[in-house]
Amino acid sequence: MTASIPRLPLRDELFLLGHNDDTGQPHIHRQALALGMAGAVLIDLFLAGRIILDGDTRPAGDQRVRLHIDRPVGDLIADTAITGIRYTHPAPPLRAWLRGFADDLYERTRAGLLAGGILRHTSRRRLGGLVRAEVYLATDTKWAVVARARLRYLAAGREQPDNHTAALAGLVAALGLTGHLYLDDDITAVAARLRTITDQHHRPVRDITAAVDAAVGDLATAAYR
Repeated sequence: MTASIPRLPLRDELFLLGHNDDTGQPHIHRQALALGMAGAVLIDLFLAGRIILDGDTRPAGDQRVRLHIDRPVGDLIADTAITGIRYTHPAPPLRAWLRGFADDLYERTRAGLLAGGILRHTSRRRLGGLVRAEVYLATDTKWAVVARARLRYLAAGREQPDNHTAALAGLVAALGLTGHLYLDDDITAVAARLRTITDQHHRPVRDITAAVDAAVGDLATAAYR
């Protein structure tokens, strides 16, 4: 089923998994989702050989983001990230980079999905027609369905994780989206399994995912002050 469907960048899959298929409403706060998508952009760049994390002795999240190969990947948002890293001196700490790049990433990702025909824009009336709500829905639910299926197979031990899906698993767990994979299993146990899968892969992927987790935690703490 999945072989004929092109794989989207991690940030796009995370965007789709972060929204209700039927209503288009986000499952979590947009800023938290944007932090996860910023981590997804960085992980995709790492897997493409474009960036490294410098500073193994630094505390988690304080590693510096540096270019490894200064060459575009052909994706507008990812290439914007490369350009930003190139011209930032000194090299930015990981968590600070995530916060800065996440600033308008939700809107940029949504615009890219809209331009690519993966999302469509519509409006709906609420409160007896008094309020008009702007809604963005997937043109085809296959994108989210396939991504969820890969994560379900991983959680059930039915597939060996590739780097892309292992990274997606960690980000989904970090953002608290596990309950929206529509699994019957215990959500806490599934999240733990997804985190374990990520922990078995590249250290920079683990470190980026941990930095996302910490940044989302900081966001939640700030909201309750």
